[in-house]
Amino acid sequence: MPAVRLRTRDFILPYFVVGGKDKKEVIKNFPGVFRFSFDRLIKEADACLKLGLDKILLFGVPEKKDDLGSAAYEENSIVAQAVREVKKEFPCMVVMTDVCLCAYTTHGHCGVLKPGLDCRIDSRRTLDALTKMAVRHAEAGADWVAPSAMAKKQVAAIRAALDKNGFKKTKILGYSAKFASNFYGPFRQAADSAPAFGDRSGYQLDCGDTKAALNEIGADIKEGADMAMVKPALSYLDIVRLAKQKFGFPLAAYNVSGEYAFVKYGAKTGLWDEKKMVFEVLTSIKRAGADWIITYHAKDVARS
Repeated sequence: MPAVRLRTRDFILPYFVVGGKDKKEVIKNFPGVFRFSFDRLIKEADACLKLGLDKILLFGVPEKKDDLGSAAYEENSIVAQAVREVKKEFPCMVVMTDVCLCAYTTHGHCGVLKPGLDCRIDSRRTLDALTKMAVRHAEAGADWVAPSAMAKKQVAAIRAALDKNGFKKTKILGYSAKFASNFYGPFRQAADSAPAFGDRSGYQLDCGDTKAALNEIGADIKEGADMAMVKPALSYLDIVRLAKQKFGFPLAAYNVSGEYAFVKYGAKTGLWDEKKMVFEVLTSIKRAGADWIITYHAKDVARS
């Protein structure tokens, strides 16, 4: 077999978006990653394209939250505005959007909760919110929507809503096997999305449950996803490999914030050469079977 080689077209670069102007906000414990206002995001998108990076994934950081996450699916939501701005300036940029409520809810969970404090998700109301959010993003011009709430039947519901509203060409990247992981810490600071109580183990996957992970990937494929995903990547390379072997379906893997910070802080203390470590990590993800890799390292690799 030929040696695995990384290419810029393999990467999706995540961005955190805030309102206002000329903002580039530092995020604690997330070195080299920032929150950008729309105008600064445009400059970032331009820099990406010049490096050969043509795919970005947008996460909104709203100014207001409520129990229902209603800011996520407003007509002028933070992400919808960002998509419009990017697509207006760079129509060729592939814009993907995260579809989840955790950053928009006061409780920090990924869906609308049933009454009480036991983190039970109200399936009907959650799917209603997620479908509205996905349609808003598609209306703004998103090429892909990426549901990450791990709500049952979320891909099927979003596919039906997109088709009903005339967005049959909008694709779905399913966060199909999303594990309840300890590697999400810096992201939760960036998106201000940590749970206010409890945890997400009730709807995200247990780290030891291979069968459930493959079942979830198979379900997303049947429901109409255009690509499946495994998240996180490094501790779940076996799932990436098994999914690719079992389904032969387009597959992404998310090299998440904790994995990224691990490399950065280790390099900072002199434990390893950052460039060599980044290439080794990303090569292992691609070698396992990922077609696309979502990674905060994308610009650094593209410059190398």
